[in-house]
Amino acid sequence: MRAVVIGATGNIGTSLVRRLTEDPEVTSVLGVARRAPEETPPGTSWASADIRTDDLVSLFKDADVVIHLGWLFQPTHSPVVTWENNVKGSIRVFEAVAQAGVPALVYSSSVGAYSSADKKTPVDETWPTHGYPKAAYPVEKAYVERVLDTFEANNPSVRVVRMRPGFIFKRSAAGHQRRLFAGPFLPNVPLRPGIVPDLPGLRFQALHTEDAADAFHRAAMRDVSGAFNIAADPVVGPDLLADLMDARVVKIPAWPVKAAVAAAWKLHLLPATPGLFETVLRVPIMDTTRARTELGWRAQRTAKEAISELLEGIEHRAGEDTPPLQADVPGGRAKEVATGVGTKD
Repeated sequence: MRAVVIGATGNIGTSLVRRLTEDPEVTSVLGVARRAPEETPPGTSWASADIRTDDLVSLFKDADVVIHLGWLFQPTHSPVVTWENNVKGSIRVFEAVAQAGVPALVYSSSVGAYSSADKKTPVDETWPTHGYPKAAYPVEKAYVERVLDTFEANNPSVRVVRMRPGFIFKRSAAGHQRRLFAGPFLPNVPLRPGIVPDLPGLRFQALHTEDAADAFHRAAMRDVSGAFNIAADPVVGPDLLADLMDARVVKIPAWPVKAAVAAAWKLHLLPATPGLFETVLRVPIMDTTRARTELGWRAQRTAKEAISELLEGIEHRAGEDTPPLQADVPGGRAKEVATGVGTKD
C-alpha cells in the first residue's frame, strides 16, 4: 500500500507517518507539507506543497490512500486565510483524490464539527455536524463535512472515512500548541493557577496523539467508511484539571472568563478566539463505540495522561524536528509578539 499524508509534519502527522512506516503492508509513505523537515524516516519521502495553490494530482498518482490532516488554526485575526486553506484547500485535496483515481480518503474532522449538546448523554456519529456558528474553526469543520457529503455522492467508488477526534495532545507538540492557543505570554513553568473555574459546560474529551495515529492508521488500512468518534477516558472536567495543576475548583459563572478571553484576543495577547473558547464549552461528549467495534481501536493512554504530557511539554519546551513542532520559533517569544499574536499562520 502507498499512503500519502497531507499535513505530515504536524501533531498527528508526525506520529502517523512513523506508525505507517512500521507497518509491513505499507510499501511507501509520501509526507506532504508546506515545509518539509530535514530528517526522513525509513520508507518515507517528502513533498513540499501548499494545498491552496500547488498541483496535488501528480502527488496522488498511484496512491492507495490519501490521509488529509492539513489544517490552519491561525491567524485568527485573518479568518479569510484559514478559510482559504481549510475549506478551499480541502476541496482541492478531495478533487485531486478523484482526479488521481485514489480509492480511499481518510479525513481528519473533529468533535468541533458537531452541533452543541447538553453533555449529559454521549452522542454517536449520527449527531448533526453544524458546528458552532460564532467561531471559524467549527464553521470550517462543519462546512468541509458538507463538502464531503457531496464528494461521496459524486464519487461512490472512493472509500471515505471521517475521523472525529477529541482534543489531541502529546509532549513533543506542546510548544506548538502553546503558540497556537495560549500565545507567548504563557510562561514555561509548572502551571499552578491556584483555582480552576467550574464553568457551565467545561467538560470535554481528549486523547494522546499516538492513540489518534493508531485510529487513523486502522482507518486507512481497513475496509471501513463513514465517521468515527475517537477519544479516551475519562471525560475531562474541572476536577481532573485541578488535580493535574494542584489547584482547587471554584464554581463561577462563565461570563467573566469569556469577557477576559475576548479582551485578551482583541488586544493581541491571546491567539485563541472567544468563539473557540465557547466551542469548548458547547461540544458534545462523544460515544466511541463504533471505533472500538469496527476499527478494533481503544485508547492505550488516558485523557489525564495526554493532558499531563501537554503540561509537561510546555514546562520543558518540548518539540520535534519539524517546522510546526519545533520547540521555539526563530527569534523566540519576542518574535511571536513582534509578528502579532493571532495574525500569522
